[in-house]
Amino acid sequence: MKNRTKIAVAVVVTAAVAVPGTAVAAGRLFEPRPTEAVSFVTGDTASIADGVAFGKNVSWYKSSGLGPSALNRAPGVSTEERYIPTDVFPGGVLPAGVTITEAQGINVLLRIGENLERAGLSYDDVVSMRVFLQNPAGQEKMDFAGWNRAYRQFFANTNRATGAPLDVQLGSTTTAPMIVNPARPSRFALEIENLPVDGWLVEVEVDAVYPR
Repeated sequence: MKNRTKIAVAVVVTAAVAVPGTAVAAGRLFEPRPTEAVSFVTGDTASIADGVAFGKNVSWYKSSGLGPSALNRAPGVSTEERYIPTDVFPGGVLPAGVTITEAQGINVLLRIGENLERAGLSYDDVVSMRVFLQNPAGQEKMDFAGWNRAYRQFFANTNRATGAPLDVQLGSTTTAPMIVNPARPSRFALEIENLPVDGWLVEVEVDAVYPR
């Protein structure tokens, strides 16, 4: 792992309270050093941070909103199935329990990894994430569980106390994560009536901090 100034603070009470340039963690005044980005994570099992505080001299990267790539060119597939990543699921065939949203989420996060690499960054540099989910055809609401399974393939899949990798869910089975990564970014997820590209069920935007 690269030498970095990004650190994590375990918050044992409520989430950090933001005031200009400062935060309150565990009842004390806290201000990140100028080149630090400090993630506030509550407890050992948290998969996302409560928030992140940026020092005044932090260099950071903000992505555009990215959706999945149209990789499934099999004849007769639906617009949603077109975005199944065939490099992960050959022939566009999904294993037991893997949903379209889960497959598209993996597709999007692989694409984000490529963008991060072009910017000189990696998944463990990500400190914040915004997720937009559309309900699959015939479903009344977004597939948040499927998205979360995709997310854990790339983020928050190590034991916070020991750093050891954790197995994660892929559909109805348990596997090693695709990318081992301790980062737990701050995150929100919203259900959107219509994403900008027909067939997209997932769009993601991230912020990442450059190592020193």
